[in-house]
Amino acid sequence: MKRATWAAVLALLLTPPLLAQETDEKEPQEEPQEKPQEKPQEDTLIKGGIDSGGFGAVVFRFGEVADQFATLQGVRGGWIINHQFVIGAGFYGVSNEICLDDDRDCRFRELEFGYGGFEFEYIGLWDRVAHYTLQLLIGGGGVSYFNLATDGVFVAEPVANLELNVTKWWRINVGAGYRIVAGLDAGSLESSDLSGVFGNVQFKFGNF
Repeated sequence: MKRATWAAVLALLLTPPLLAQETDEKEPQEEPQEKPQEKPQEDTLIKGGIDSGGFGAVVFRFGEVADQFATLQGVRGGWIINHQFVIGAGFYGVSNEICLDDDRDCRFRELEFGYGGFEFEYIGLWDRVAHYTLQLLIGGGGVSYFNLATDGVFVAEPVANLELNVTKWWRINVGAGYRIVAGLDAGSLESSDLSGVFGNVQFKFGNF
């Protein structure tokens, strides 16, 4: 009798673990879930937030127009993005007399030439005292002979400058560029008479 009782007790004690083990063996194991793939990020030229600034500048240029020494004065300004990229505009004009008379006395034919357009500039190594800038103007202008003819032209100007940080709000640029003029059809002048190399001096004022 005692043996039967102990056998029953032992059977009751062993039954739950055996059932649990059997249940675990029958239940399918869950497959590990794959990590969701991260959405690819779009690569952009300007990363992160935008740090904005702006400036205005007085510009002086020196070169040849119609085989004569010419000085040009102008103004330009722009929006500075992250201290490096500039989008703006500039306007320039010949400030001295360019005579087309044979005796160069400007009695009859004096050349007037002005132009302007959109400007794009890249400022390299902007955080250093001395650094470089690459500038491009694309626009148009007008050419006139006094009392004779007028004509519109296309103008493009690439410019390279050495820029100096004088103060936090003042920059000086010294460099050179090339003026490309096309579409001139006024008298004896050709587009090549207005095209050519020029020196460039700029005084920039603003928040850089």
